[in-house]
Amino acid sequence: MGALWHGFADMGAVERDGAFVVARGEGAYIYDQAGTRYLDATAGLWFTNVGHGRAEIADAVAAQLRTVAHYSNFGDFAEPATQELAEKLASIAPVPGSKIFFTSGGSDSVDTAAKLARRYWHELGRPDKTIVVGRQRAYHGMHIAGTALAGIAVNREGYGELMADARTVECDDAKALLALIEEIGAERIAAFFCEPIIGAGGIYLPPDGYLTEVRRICRDHDILFVIDEVVTGFGRIGGSWFAATRFELEPDLMTTAKGLTSGYIPMGAVFIAPHIADPFFRGGVWWRHGYTYGGHAGAAAAALANLAIIERENLLDAAKRLESALDEKLAPLAEHPRVAEVRSGLGAVAAIQLADPAEALLFVKTIRAHGISGRAAGQGAMQISPSFVMTDTQVDELVEGFTRALG
Repeated sequence: MGALWHGFADMGAVERDGAFVVARGEGAYIYDQAGTRYLDATAGLWFTNVGHGRAEIADAVAAQLRTVAHYSNFGDFAEPATQELAEKLASIAPVPGSKIFFTSGGSDSVDTAAKLARRYWHELGRPDKTIVVGRQRAYHGMHIAGTALAGIAVNREGYGELMADARTVECDDAKALLALIEEIGAERIAAFFCEPIIGAGGIYLPPDGYLTEVRRICRDHDILFVIDEVVTGFGRIGGSWFAATRFELEPDLMTTAKGLTSGYIPMGAVFIAPHIADPFFRGGVWWRHGYTYGGHAGAAAAALANLAIIERENLLDAAKRLESALDEKLAPLAEHPRVAEVRSGLGAVAAIQLADPAEALLFVKTIRAHGISGRAAGQGAMQISPSFVMTDTQVDELVEGFTRALG
């Protein structure tokens, strides 16, 4: 029996069947310990936007670690790489003049945003605005606030009540948000959290106009609009750095992680619009919140190198190309009797929804036997979220692998 306890796993099954050990990666491929190659359909876990094996990022991290690995950013401490990254992120932020608060990952970013939203209203003399609202099917990480906010009931089982001031509404119905506001009162609601594309909950694309409408509702009712771009950020939305930019949403807060470093080093960041930051930057206010490794210098070096690659190689455009390629080439799979539907057409993401959700976990191993490394999301959906370096030929390889696995 091994010592490693895997996340989101039936450990009895892992102990029985053994782990699938990824020994190395190169571009859009990964390799097991025997040297067998697999096309990586999910870019690790949504994050390897620039592909595996980028020596440029490794070299940047090594150079930073030789100088200073990290020093706390608490108080007035800072490191040059962290300052440089904050300025870079501010320059591409969907809201000009945004401030950047660094975290260790996506779950940290969500909890940071939940706390900041509530503290913001406190600073404005409206301490009753404490309720945070999420959506059914949504995923916002696995810290307490994110788990409570999210709309995946099985992720909350067995913990008791996690956060009393959390609510969920239907995922694609703006009127459901309005109904909740009417029920409990806007004067009690601090923020509405929204994934542009529901990710781990099954890869569900927003209905036309939905994002713009809920953004308007939040603005009209004095509720902070928090867009969770842990998955969609840094190019995965296709053609833009962020969904907030592509759809002109002007979020009050934006949570990010994953593609910030392409997963080479753990890191997250919360983008904070100027009007939200203002009460804290006037002087005399302490926000007693932060993470030991927030703004880690080595991670900042990785992020800077990663963003440079995305810009130099025009990978935002490559993600837009993948949006079209996946939509076109996966569409015929919807006709297979084992497939209920294919969801695609927005960003470098797609889902192949199996007709029988109970087949999903076994199907992950079936596609692996056909040279595809993938995972299940939501209720029986096969997640597709490749690295932006995946070519059209490799998309064909992806479709062929799924076709053979479906039989």
